[in-house]
Amino acid sequence: MKIICSIIRPFPLIYITFLTVVFMVVIMNRYKGFTLLEVLVALAILAITLSAIIKVTAENAENASYLRDKTLAHWVAMNVLTEIRVRGEWPNLGTREGISEMAERKWYWFLKISTTVDNELRRLEVKVKLHKKAKESLTTLVGFVSL
Repeated sequence: MKIICSIIRPFPLIYITFLTVVFMVVIMNRYKGFTLLEVLVALAILAITLSAIIKVTAENAENASYLRDKTLAHWVAMNVLTEIRVRGEWPNLGTREGISEMAERKWYWFLKISTTVDNELRRLEVKVKLHKKAKESLTTLVGFVSL
């Protein structure tokens, strides 16, 4: 019993279903069998429980994938800004675009360089997309470079 309980502990719905079935077995042991209705109710409870677990697992996997992509896109944007700062060049106004490779994927970045109120400061806005023609960027990072 301890082994089964430790395996089922992360899934409380299965644990409750398991206890329900065990309870039914103990109670019905006197009668030497289950009725068709009792079996159908137990199967319905099990089906609902398993479908809920599958749904939650699929949502977690999808969310993890999205967060991974968003994190990698942010790193690509930080690399673009860092390269400009390390070069020590005063960036010209306008836009640039390029491709970076990270985690065995190609990331498309778009850099917009604009002025600020201070003439010795430039605003750099980097947008990173997974596909070049994607409508929305995964991340947008804003940085500043001084003269």
